[in-house]
Amino acid sequence: MGRPVTVFIVEDHPVVTEGVASWIHSDPGQRVRLVQTARDLSGLRDVPPEAADVVILDLELSGELVTDQIPGLVSAGYRVVAFSGHSDPVIVMETLDHGAHAYVSKEEGREHLVEAVLAAAADRPYVTRSQARAILDDQRPARPALSEQERQALLLWFQGMSKASVARRMAISENTVRQYISRARAKYAATGRTAPSKDALLARAIEDGVIKPAEIMQYESFARAAAARPSLGAPDS
Repeated sequence: MGRPVTVFIVEDHPVVTEGVASWIHSDPGQRVRLVQTARDLSGLRDVPPEAADVVILDLELSGELVTDQIPGLVSAGYRVVAFSGHSDPVIVMETLDHGAHAYVSKEEGREHLVEAVLAAAADRPYVTRSQARAILDDQRPARPALSEQERQALLLWFQGMSKASVARRMAISENTVRQYISRARAKYAATGRTAPSKDALLARAIEDGVIKPAEIMQYESFARAAAARPSLGAPDS
């Protein structure tokens, strides 16, 4: 097993910080390690992005929403998992549009926060119930049409496959896979709904019904799946 994923918590309520820390410490595999906490974003000034794999960010600090700070954090190299008491779909979508890897409500934090952090560190999408509801309820217009090849490439990529693996699965070149993904981004950008990150593109695809939340599952290679199955005629162990 590799090193634990490191996290930095930005939360202005100590009792919430203590709760999140307890979820991290109680993870059976000890897959996440808390390296630092702060009560506001100024605490990140002396913490370079490489010092923490993921920032768990409370969206409301000192009574003010800080969603507009997320693009700056993402541009600086931080992976952000939003952790919030808000469930308004507009706030959820704004948070995802700004580049957050995932949106975890405080009521579902115990169940999802550690897994969302692990997914963010691995650049894998992670969809919580609150996030899925917001995406599916979003009724904004201007939904571009994606081809079936573009949809298939996005789906496999969202499931955690590398672009090279997607190319092998679809029997196309890796460059073609990149073109499909770039074309999907370009189509959204042309309608004014940019998708600069993988998670933002996933949000757009689910929002438009191109990808269903239930389709986003961890990819398992053919070789691994075959190895897990017993060989025909093999003696019982």
